[in-house]
Amino acid sequence: MNKIIEVSSLYKKFNNVTAVNGIDFSVNEGSLFAFLGENGAGKSTTIEILCTLLKSDGGEVIVDGYKLGREDDKIRNSIGIVFQDNLLDPLLTVRENLLYRGGLYKSKGKKLKTLVDNALEITSAKEFSKRAYGKLSGGERRRVDIARALMNTPKILFLDEPTTGLDPSIRKDIWDMINKLKKENNMTIFLTTHYMEEANIADFIVVMNHGKIIERGSPIDLKERYSMDLLKVKPKFREDVLYILNENNMDFFEDGEVFVVKLNSTLESIDKLKLFKDKISNLEVLNGTMDDVFINISRSVKQ
Repeated sequence: MNKIIEVSSLYKKFNNVTAVNGIDFSVNEGSLFAFLGENGAGKSTTIEILCTLLKSDGGEVIVDGYKLGREDDKIRNSIGIVFQDNLLDPLLTVRENLLYRGGLYKSKGKKLKTLVDNALEITSAKEFSKRAYGKLSGGERRRVDIARALMNTPKILFLDEPTTGLDPSIRKDIWDMINKLKKENNMTIFLTTHYMEEANIADFIVVMNHGKIIERGSPIDLKERYSMDLLKVKPKFREDVLYILNENNMDFFEDGEVFVVKLNSTLESIDKLKLFKDKISNLEVLNGTMDDVFINISRSVKQ
């Protein structure tokens, strides 16, 4: 698979603080790449460097085949950026904002109108395109922000906390749109997020801490290393189930009226349930989550 972003020994320092400390990673073309880390980890600094907004102090970056620092204009033409904060003029209408944005790419006339219409169509923002940006709801503004980022038909879309503060139903709509872009246009999505369920759908995840990469892998790989599947059983009679748990040396703990059994894999629950037979009244098998992964990685660094 082609690498659309390649980062080697990237370094950035602010006064006495090293924000990015010699990191290396790559992003596959057409993938959803999640960049995670606590506040101050170095994520934003790295992204600003990749997007040509900030100069590095060392290392090499290749974006869409172009070398950062030498071909920055070409890199800017290959990317779109959706920042967490709104950047458009609240007094202008949606269409007026996009027309202004398109003008920055030296588009005009019929070509510019086509770019705006396409961006509005893709993001389902045409119905409110005549309204002032400042009068839109949070979900509508986010659609327009993405439309703005699509004005130059980018190969790579950078999304910085794209759904922060939005209702779950609106977040789902936004992600349906993003996934459609990825699939139909083979667009590469570079994501930062605090919502671990969003990171869970990524093709690959990199986790940063204090300027360094501390973990990387697919969601499945990371969950295997840093989370645990659980079997929850509610006993008909506590002592009966407690005896079975102890007799079979199961790793468990009690949570109210429920016994929680730790599993090496989800499939392990099948054999364990045979032991309980008619001794339980209810059960639930839970897969490890990305929340578990992020928490456990963070704990491992602090220890």
